[in-house]
Amino acid sequence: MTGIRMNDTTSFAVFLFPQAIETLGPVIKPYLTDVPAVGPHIVCSEVDPAGPFFTLTVQGRSADGRAVEAELLVPHAFIKLVVSLHSEHGFGFGVREKAVAAPAPAPAPVVAPAAQT
Repeated sequence: MTGIRMNDTTSFAVFLFPQAIETLGPVIKPYLTDVPAVGPHIVCSEVDPAGPFFTLTVQGRSADGRAVEAELLVPHAFIKLVVSLHSEHGFGFGVREKAVAAPAPAPAPVVAPAAQT
């Protein structure tokens, strides 16, 4: 089974259990993004839960600036949550703009039926 890659504007935030981060120690630290509002997570371009390990594909840069791709194979029990991120939406908990509803149209006037004579 191939990983989930919907399009170039989709990425994934993979949250690990705190015990997993502690167990993996300094090996996992370079891959973590820590946002105070949501906590530490790994931003991935592709995820594949099939197989004995959960495969996370991450994008990065080598020391000389070349684009590189790495695959992290993590035990399923370490994964707490996977969130699909789309470029058209923000990520995290913050102040969101409320949509202003258009004013409702005025009700139609009530017209009494004409009296018949």
